[in-house]
Amino acid sequence: MEDLQLETKKKVLAVKDLPTLPKVLEEVSKLVEDPNSSTEKIAKAISRDQVLSAKVLKMVNSPIYGFPRRISTIQHALVLLGFNVIKGLIISTSVFDIMTKSMVGLWEHSLGCALAASVIAKKVGFKDPEEYAVAGLLHDLGKVIALVQLPELKEEVDAVVKKEDLSYYEAERKVMGFAHDRINAWLADYWNLPLRLREALAWHHKVKSAQHHPDMAAVVHLADFITRAFEVGFAGDDQVSFVYPESLKILKLSLNDLEDILDNLGEQFLELSHFTPDE
Repeated sequence: MEDLQLETKKKVLAVKDLPTLPKVLEEVSKLVEDPNSSTEKIAKAISRDQVLSAKVLKMVNSPIYGFPRRISTIQHALVLLGFNVIKGLIISTSVFDIMTKSMVGLWEHSLGCALAASVIAKKVGFKDPEEYAVAGLLHDLGKVIALVQLPELKEEVDAVVKKEDLSYYEAERKVMGFAHDRINAWLADYWNLPLRLREALAWHHKVKSAQHHPDMAAVVHLADFITRAFEVGFAGDDQVSFVYPESLKILKLSLNDLEDILDNLGEQFLELSHFTPDE
């Protein structure tokens, strides 16, 4: 079994087939590490890719973030959201086309999860709800990558979901020996994502295992549950996953708080349902 897992991992991470991230991201990452770089310099580098800039600005102005005034420049977006969020948005818009073609409804589910993560983070009082939103947006990235690299396995996973009435996550583990959360962890390392995001992507199905930022994993776990409960998009199966009680404990949320969050999200999900980053 381990040999199969290793072989599958190699195929999943075959760099030549991974969705290519825009060249500008590498350049911008270097600028961010340089203490002499200014926000203006970083914004200019991103803005050179006009298509990418337009998509990122559209995402920034989406209902997920709910800014009262329109944000019209990348520099303004960077000041408001920080580079980690902008990097996450660049990655998500880069794989958007693959996501929409490969798994119908997964993009909508991801957007819903981003919105729910933002609302939960605000309810708890976290100071950077936008980072939690990006973690929600990227939480199923591993499903897309597995599909691009190993399309034949996707059919097998789908068949197991239907035949055995399992969740997509359980079916992935049965077919591949691991699931999209493990692929997320590999990708987060490969793309050098910040630790907070890595933990959310790797541990949203096993919140207790997050060693450094269990709050990120707990928010995404809860956001995923709520998005499924509201049937926003399609994450690969029709099951509503259960909530780990630990996630509510970590976030110090009561059942009443959870009800408030659900009430708050009903209308916002409707507002989000007509949004795409690519019109």
